[in-house]
Amino acid sequence: MRFTSEQRLDDGVLEREFTLDEFPGILWTPGSMSAPAPLVLLGHPGGLHKMYPRLAARARACAAQGFAAATIELPGSGERPRSAVAEQARADLRRALEAGEPVDEIVDRLVLPLVEKVVPEWRITMDALLSLPEIGGPIGYAGGVIAIGIRLAVVEPRIAAAVMFAGSFVPRIMFEEARQVAIPLLVLLQWDDEGNDRQSALDLFDAFGSKEKTLHANMGGHTGVPRFEGDDGNRFFARHLK
Repeated sequence: MRFTSEQRLDDGVLEREFTLDEFPGILWTPGSMSAPAPLVLLGHPGGLHKMYPRLAARARACAAQGFAAATIELPGSGERPRSAVAEQARADLRRALEAGEPVDEIVDRLVLPLVEKVVPEWRITMDALLSLPEIGGPIGYAGGVIAIGIRLAVVEPRIAAAVMFAGSFVPRIMFEEARQVAIPLLVLLQWDDEGNDRQSALDLFDAFGSKEKTLHANMGGHTGVPRFEGDDGNRFFARHLK
């Protein structure tokens, strides 16, 4: 891990950009710590620069709870090399949704390769971050592409809890993986999400194998998640990461 820049934000949070294995990321740590901090991994749909204001706000809220927070750029997004296959799958998905056609095969082409590539990158990132003296775990995962969260929850024992946003398509084959998820979950669902299938999201929640799982459903579209859900998410992590 190579830190490429750092700045102290006005609330004392230390923000450091880094590169690791040729992909970029950002780490935020609280302004003052008496012990190594738990870590929250911030998922997003891709595009660090575009998503930065929202990611930084989420990170600063984490820091207020005493957590470090980190994110990495997704493959094929931001300044990372584009994938012609993924770009074609996105175009095919838009066309199929507009035409009301089945999308399962297209979702597989788009999402499964992304999961296969980015989950190992997240695990490498965890290795590097946990080697820093200011970070001690445990680890939570929050937001982003829900299929990535599912795979991480299954394969990564260092993740103790997750807040997942049911706002992206999940390949049907990954419903079986969801049955293997055992960590505490808080799942957010926008009831009128124009880009997601509500019944599929409810079926996925039902499939999760966690003994502790909570669903928060709010009225509104994809970008209308109420601000108070962020506070609830931080309280959820406070119960499971401290």
